[in-house]
Amino acid sequence: MHDALSDILALIEMRSIPCTRLEAAGEWAWRFPAKPILKFVAVLKGGCWLILNGEERYRLETGDTFLLANASDYVVASDPGKRPEDGMAAFDWDRSDIARYQGDDTVLLGGGFALEGNNAGLLLDVLPDVMILSAAGPSAAVLHGSLKLLDEEVRAARMGTTLLTHRLADILLVQALRAFVDQGGGGVGGWLAALKDPRLGASINLMHRTPERQWTLRELAAEAGMSRSSYVAHFKEAVGMPPMEYLRRWRMEKARDALRNANTSLADLAHDLGFASESSFGNTFKRVFGHSPRNYWATRDSALVSS
Repeated sequence: MHDALSDILALIEMRSIPCTRLEAAGEWAWRFPAKPILKFVAVLKGGCWLILNGEERYRLETGDTFLLANASDYVVASDPGKRPEDGMAAFDWDRSDIARYQGDDTVLLGGGFALEGNNAGLLLDVLPDVMILSAAGPSAAVLHGSLKLLDEEVRAARMGTTLLTHRLADILLVQALRAFVDQGGGGVGGWLAALKDPRLGASINLMHRTPERQWTLRELAAEAGMSRSSYVAHFKEAVGMPPMEYLRRWRMEKARDALRNANTSLADLAHDLGFASESSFGNTFKRVFGHSPRNYWATRDSALVSS
């Protein structure tokens, strides 16, 4: 069974980066550089401050987790007034992914995801810059279970640890996004904002489940349990575009991904995405992406080589 979150994550070129563990006691403050990644840090023990842009301050306690989209530079500290040192220098990267400083009153577990390619915006564009997941949130218990397993692997460094930590990090990302939406999801936009609403979410998941179906506004509104006018208004407010435009764009995202395979049949792809003909599919694709489906990737790759 398809759902919107799974489908969109499957289209993104996402690569998890190595997880790290930071143990500290006493007075400390470390600054970590900005990176074009989706970053997460969980407080496994103790507490600390998260400081963004030198101004925004968040107090984090045991069980809290934060995520940064297109991560800016940030500081974690025992005291927000302490001058931060280079956090990257706290690690002996040749020996371990664990940094230790004067004890383990506070323990942080961090990781993240590099989102590459044209589809990264499908996720990053709908997320706020910072997401704080409270230990008291409705989905915290599930998230804590995955964090515990991930931490055990980081500390043990056993056979197969690299693969297992990558897989656990993928699971953790889905759980973290669920947890953020479950606790209110302040600042999310686009399709993720719509998924917060069970009515709109039901219709979006149906579009993802059967994109080839000739959906009408009447049918989608009925699935949402709303009138057509109310459904369109609510959908456009949450997602930023009308429902039929969202369906058209989702079909095109699936098409663009399928066309990475040079042997993809345009006729079959058009049929699978609900188009009456190859020509109508091609015209829609060109309107959305500016190139015909036959030469989209060749044109894009040539532009990247020449730039």
